[in-house]
Amino acid sequence: MNSRERLIKTLNHEDPGKVVVDLGSTAITGINANALDKLRRALHLEEHKIKINEPLQLLGMVEEDLREALHLDVVDITANDTMYGFENKGWKPWRLQTGLEVEVPEMFNTTLDEQGNTYLYAKGDMNYPPASKMPKNGHFFDHITRGNIELDEDTTNAREDFKDDFGILTDDALRRLEDRCNDIFQNTSYGMIGGGALAGLGDFAIIPGPNVKTPRGIRDIADFMMAHQICPDYILELYEMQTEIAIENAKLFKQACGDKLQAIIISGTDFGTQNGPFMSLSSFREFYKPFYKRINDWVHENTNWKTFYHTCGAVSVFLQDFHEMGVDILNPVQLSAAGMDGKMLKEKWGDKFTFWGGGVDTQKTLPFGTPEEVYKEVSERLELFSKDGGFVFNPVHNIQGQTSAENMIAMFQAIEDFNKVKE
Repeated sequence: MNSRERLIKTLNHEDPGKVVVDLGSTAITGINANALDKLRRALHLEEHKIKINEPLQLLGMVEEDLREALHLDVVDITANDTMYGFENKGWKPWRLQTGLEVEVPEMFNTTLDEQGNTYLYAKGDMNYPPASKMPKNGHFFDHITRGNIELDEDTTNAREDFKDDFGILTDDALRRLEDRCNDIFQNTSYGMIGGGALAGLGDFAIIPGPNVKTPRGIRDIADFMMAHQICPDYILELYEMQTEIAIENAKLFKQACGDKLQAIIISGTDFGTQNGPFMSLSSFREFYKPFYKRINDWVHENTNWKTFYHTCGAVSVFLQDFHEMGVDILNPVQLSAAGMDGKMLKEKWGDKFTFWGGGVDTQKTLPFGTPEEVYKEVSERLELFSKDGGFVFNPVHNIQGQTSAENMIAMFQAIEDFNKVKE
C-alpha cells in the first residue's frame, strides 16, 4: 500500500500495516525552524535556509527531501496563507534569535525594541500597532491584545466586531487550493489533509485578531472566556457567524478538491489545560457542541473527509460529546495532561477516534530526555496506539526548537524499526 491508501485504512480503523507518519502537514503537527535545521543537518540533506511557513510558532517548511528521508506519509492542502493575513510567498532573509539564518514571507515585517523584543504586524503593515511579540531569546511569538472593550452584559455586535477576522475564501485562494490539491493527488501518493481550521470557535490563536490591523470587540483571552457568562449572546452571535462561514468555505473546499482529501481540519481550539478542562461540560454543550455538530454534519453528509480536531490538555470529559458531534480525529493527544491515560484512551475510544499525535511527549521526553528514553517512549506509544488502525504517528504538538538532533533521530529510528516488523 502507498501512503494515501494506508491513511485511508487508518482513518477507517483498519490495519494499515505500517503506521502512518506525519511531520509538518499542519501548523499543529510541525517542527520549529531551529529543530528542523538540526534534523536536516543530522540527515546530511542539502543545506539551505529553512523557510518559515507558520510565523506565530516559527515553524519550518518540511520539504520533499525530508519527507523521503523520513518516510513521511501526509502533506497539507492549503491556500498557503498565514494567520497574519499574508501569503507565504516572496521569500526574504531573516535571522532567528538563536542566530539561525532563515527565510520568511515578503510581508513578514518586524521591529526590534531596546529590550530585544521582536514585534510582528498584521498583514505586514507597520503603520499599525504590532499583532504579536517575541521576547528576547524567545522561540516563538505571543499575540498582543489590541482594541479590547470592557465586558458588559449589554455588549452586542459580535458580527460587526469580527467581520474582518473571518471571511469566505477568495477566488485566488480557491485557485491555489485547487492547484495544490490536483498536483499532490495526481503526482504523488501522499495522504492529504485540508488545512486552515475551518471554524476554530474560541481559538486563542485567533481571538486576538492577528490578521486584523485594528481589532475591535472582546480580544483579551480572559475577558473572552468570561464573556461566555457575562454576555453569552455576544459569543453565540460570533459562533453563529463563524459556523455559517465555515460551512460556506467547506463547500468551496469541496469545489476545489472534491473527495481527493482524506481529512480536513475543523478546529484548533484548546478545551483543556494541563490539569483540567477550560470550561464546564454544560458550557461546552451550550456554546460549542451545536455549532461544531452542524459543521461536522455538513462534512459527513457531503464528502468522504474525516474531521480533524486539535485540542490540547485534559479533555477526557468532553470525549463522549466530541463523538456525538461527529469528531473523527483527535490531536495532539496530550497524555501528560490529567486524565489522559493512553491505555484508557485506546481501549475506550480507539474505535471511535483516530489518534493523530501522542507519539512522544514534547514537554519533557523529546526535548530533555536521552535518545534511549525517546526511543523507548516512542516504541511504547507505537505498540499501544497502532493496534487495529486509528493512529497517525506525530509527537504531542509541534517539535520545539531546543530539541536535539539525536533525540529526533531516535524518534524516527524507533518508528522505522517498528514499521519494519509490519512490512
